Amino acid sequence: MSALDHDESWQRLDPRMLLVHPIREVGRFLPVLVGIFIAGNAAGGDGTPWELLGVLVPVALGLLRYLTTSFRIAAGRIELRRGLLNRHVLSTPLDRVRTVDLTASLVQRVLGLTTVRIGTGTASTDDDDRLDLDGLPTDRARALREELLHATPEAREEAAAPENARVLLRFDPMWARFAPFTAAGLLLGLGVLGAAFQLLVTLGGGTDELQTGSLLDDGVSLGWWIGLLALSLAGLATVAALAVVGYLVGNWGFTLIHTRTDNSWHLRRGLLTTRETSLDADRLSGVALSEPIGLRAVGGAHLSAIVTGLDRQQQGSSTLVPSAPVGVVAGAARDVLGAPGPVDTGLTGHGPRARLRRYTRALAGACVVAAAALLLVVRAEAPASLLVLVVLAPLLGAVLAEDRARSLGHALVDGYVVARSGSLERRREMLAAEDVIGWNYRATFFQRRAGLTSLVATTAGGRQSVTVLDVPEGAGVRLADAAVPGLVSQFLEEPTLVG
Repeated sequence: MSALDHDESWQRLDPRMLLVHPIREVGRFLPVLVGIFIAGNAAGGDGTPWELLGVLVPVALGLLRYLTTSFRIAAGRIELRRGLLNRHVLSTPLDRVRTVDLTASLVQRVLGLTTVRIGTGTASTDDDDRLDLDGLPTDRARALREELLHATPEAREEAAAPENARVLLRFDPMWARFAPFTAAGLLLGLGVLGAAFQLLVTLGGGTDELQTGSLLDDGVSLGWWIGLLALSLAGLATVAALAVVGYLVGNWGFTLIHTRTDNSWHLRRGLLTTRETSLDADRLSGVALSEPIGLRAVGGAHLSAIVTGLDRQQQGSSTLVPSAPVGVVAGAARDVLGAPGPVDTGLTGHGPRARLRRYTRALAGACVVAAAALLLVVRAEAPASLLVLVVLAPLLGAVLAEDRARSLGHALVDGYVVARSGSLERRREMLAAEDVIGWNYRATFFQRRAGLTSLVATTAGGRQSVTVLDVPEGAGVRLADAAVPGLVSQFLEEPTLVG
């Protein structure tokens, strides 16, 4: 029996969710419960009735969440209804389904349940507007996923055959070495450095030395910078370890599979909470190869999908390859696109005006920082060490400008519009020209003065787009006309005067 072959009446989720929802609600109310417990003890009473009430309320809410949530699939639509006083109904046509994610927390895995998250291209970030069936039996959830992606029972049987399922990529634990160099890892590292510096300044009481007798048996007084270095190294080591553990937990068992019969991509990953994502290849319009500056420094990158109608907020759904060696990521991009050209071809630069614009923007901010540092030293008697910013800020600005200038480029190859830009996060976006439904030309006052524009290729649904940044106006027009003939040229023809 097909997952969609059931009556049109509203159905509840699996009864085993009665064990999950109350636990979740208690977790959400945990800060309130702790506050009630502390307040009860501080008041001198036993506080037992209030503590029991504090537990019963979230448990009751969890039960109500289950009892007031139902769904149905009827007349070519999937509908989700929830809420008691404020009834909320989500409804979407089945042909609007873009992706289907299956996620299972540790508790759900023990109970044999799975959450089905259906991506439809909506731009809302409200949790109440997400079409999540939480939860269904695992077998039923997988059958429902295949039905929603328009796979027939015969196609599912053929897809299950080894000759029809090609494993493109498997997880390598050595990839975890890139975890500390991701954006989250770098931000945590900077936070640790700042916290260590602030702690040492506080403990040092504004003196030049930090007494560390409590740390060393002989009570030697070390320079504060040695203490800063020790704390920073310890903090960075801790951050790196946490980043590696988080990466392994989130991506353990990662597998990228392509099934030829239904022409879809399937991703599996997760140690404690498992996640399976399926992407209809017909709606996969391209890929984006991202190289944040930290990953780029150690030869890493990650890959995401450009899916027609998929909201950018659904980052988990769009991830194709987590942080991994750039060669591995590039190879996966070639396989997904079915052509090496968009990944390997050289890009057309944007000329000296775009380069000058990169330098102007980077050095303007750097000079402001340098001038502020000089003013503080001269006028406010700030530490002379701030003078290092007078030299360092413009130097870093010039390096950043040069890197951003080299990153700019575009191409049209093998039917894909390729655009690259960025420095702190360099992105090479490859979008199928056949999926471009429109072009936007955006130019600020300064861009117009320089004869530059930002060419934005838009796709159907969601908020997906690819921007060719600071391209010369003529080159932008030629690129748009070559990618989608006739779409732009009709606006460039000289008007014919009648009479």
